[in-house]
Amino acid sequence: MVKTNINKGYVTQIIGPVLDIEFPDGNLPPIYSAIKIETADGQGNVVEVQQLLGDNKVRAVSMRSTDGLRRGVEAVDLGAPISVPVGTPTLGRIFNVIGEPVDEQGDVKKNIKTK
Repeated sequence: MVKTNINKGYVTQIIGPVLDIEFPDGNLPPIYSAIKIETADGQGNVVEVQQLLGDNKVRAVSMRSTDGLRRGVEAVDLGAPISVPVGTPTLGRIFNVIGEPVDEQGDVKKNIKTK
């Protein structure tokens, strides 16, 4: 089920690739949900929820380097797990862990994704 409202929280702790994120309204994303965090360099960072800590907090693992992230930055629940493109258009292509092409051949033509 995909959420229709925007669920926002903020980063409370960063230890290496692990982030604790608090959602003040108490609406915690489920385990394996993707959360987007905007970074100063404009690339953004996607993290995946791994644990519900209680006290309106989740623990998540970053899919990119956490260098430059700071406490208090906004985190937006994407309402779905991380997904990657699949199928014939992906054959021979190179993707990073969150499904973005890194082989400088442009975007993938089809919009077929799986978990």
